[in-house]
Amino acid sequence: MVLNKTVLILGANSDVAKQAILQYKTKGFNIIAASRNTDELEKFVGENNLISKVYIVFFDAADFDSHQKFYDNLPAKAHIVIYAAGFLVENKKAMQNFESAKQMMLVNYMGAVSVLNIIASDQNNKKLERIIGLSSLSGVRGRKSNFVYGSTKAAFTTYLAGLRQELALRNITVNVLVSGYINTKINAGLDLNKSLLMKPEYVAEHIVNAGNSFTIVPNFKWKLIYLILKILPESVVAKLP
Repeated sequence: MVLNKTVLILGANSDVAKQAILQYKTKGFNIIAASRNTDELEKFVGENNLISKVYIVFFDAADFDSHQKFYDNLPAKAHIVIYAAGFLVENKKAMQNFESAKQMMLVNYMGAVSVLNIIASDQNNKKLERIIGLSSLSGVRGRKSNFVYGSTKAAFTTYLAGLRQELALRNITVNVLVSGYINTKINAGLDLNKSLLMKPEYVAEHIVNAGNSFTIVPNFKWKLIYLILKILPESVVAKLP
């Protein structure tokens, strides 16, 4: 059991984040769950008998001006911080409606940079051990089916890589979880290969048990796909959906 350690989950309403809450509680962590939809979080913790064990707080990834106050008002400084907030629209909509594209940029990248910069710059928090960001294989290479969303994830991954270097001297580990298809509400309605879908609890296990390696790719099939995407020539990538 881990005594008196706190994990802060930003975007705690995602299906993966909810499973991480359950698994961190099993390990004895104190949980601060942050989301715009606090009603949904309260329902979740109530259904799982966690009302007295999870502290719920409002957090809007796209409201940058609120981030410093949000951090200053937290009930405890975190040992582990997870950025799980995400927003996705289909590429055609993102191409035709910039507000949709902008929302993905705000939530998936800009909001992450805003709040994580504040957290990482807090030299007074001697407890901070680890920051984990949830990215996507969509950000590994630009593909015509999802390059707008993928670009936000690519930017986030690059940011985390630099943040890892920045925080190394303070012995703070930064990880990026690069996932493939997950059976979650954000992917509901999309035409995805069912044989490649991962369960949220499976992905959450890789978050909760993160090691020292920067990149975490759950599932051997997705590890192989990740490696292939990295080395494919552009002429071949261009033929992918």
